[in-house]
Amino acid sequence: MSKASVSFSKVRDDLMNDELFKIEYENLKARYEIISAIINARIELNITQEELAKKTGTTKSNISRLESGNYNPSVDFLSKIAKGLDKELHFELK
Repeated sequence: MSKASVSFSKVRDDLMNDELFKIEYENLKARYEIISAIINARIELNITQEELAKKTGTTKSNISRLESGNYNPSVDFLSKIAKGLDKELHFELK
């Protein structure tokens, strides 16, 4: 038995036709771009959430909440995460 699958981009594109969804998506876009960058950097370094937590002086649960989008981090916390990932934190206003 095969499973039907639909790509995320197809679902997102369909949902973007809904004006309220589109507004909320745009409101959350920056948050999820940051989360995605953190997850990708951690994976590139081949380290676990627990290892990142130790490098940054926090707990694994804080890293997990951050990566799941259930935590609104401060700039100071993001700076610690960036250093723990051997990265620099930059913000850009457009």
